[in-house]
Amino acid sequence: MIKYIIALKFVIFGRSQELFYYWKSEIIRRPYFSIIRLLREKKLRHRNFLFWWRLANEMYKNGGKYQKRAAIKLNNKIIERFGCEIGLGANIGKGLLIPHHSGIVIHGSVDIGDNLIIRQNCVIGQIDKDCKSLRLTIGNNVDIGANTCIIGLSVKIGDNVKIGAMSFIKSNIPSNCTYVTEKKSRIIVSPSS
Repeated sequence: MIKYIIALKFVIFGRSQELFYYWKSEIIRRPYFSIIRLLREKKLRHRNFLFWWRLANEMYKNGGKYQKRAAIKLNNKIIERFGCEIGLGANIGKGLLIPHHSGIVIHGSVDIGDNLIIRQNCVIGQIDKDCKSLRLTIGNNVDIGANTCIIGLSVKIGDNVKIGAMSFIKSNIPSNCTYVTEKKSRIIVSPSS
């Protein structure tokens, strides 16, 4: 309960224009801010996730010690409720779309542009040997298919990229292209006894 009071205090007294910017573009979807519309629109599952994650992320990035602690607790509740883990400290532009929340994991050291579409069971993470100062970069208008792994904080993905389902990425992808991992199928016939 305390975490919600701290969050309310952050919204009312904090100077986070960025939080209101994201709420206006993703939840309210109007150029002006309306608390009534915000509370009505956040009832939808997708927008409810974005409401709480954006709040926790802004508290973590711009808040004090108690607000960071409350943000971590809020994020743990979000993970438990939606099955979607986006690390606090991630910079994700407006227009984030997650059609199915299940199994998504995004590391906190990422810089992602506007209009990202990410589907279920995707992982955007680090390799054990990655330096802590590195940040994975994904451009604007990127569409990531289901069951995709993007591994390594040194990876850079350009703008207007489509990544096919079940792709494995650990190197850079230029802008304006489609990336598909070639998969070969084979049938192994077991000897009959």
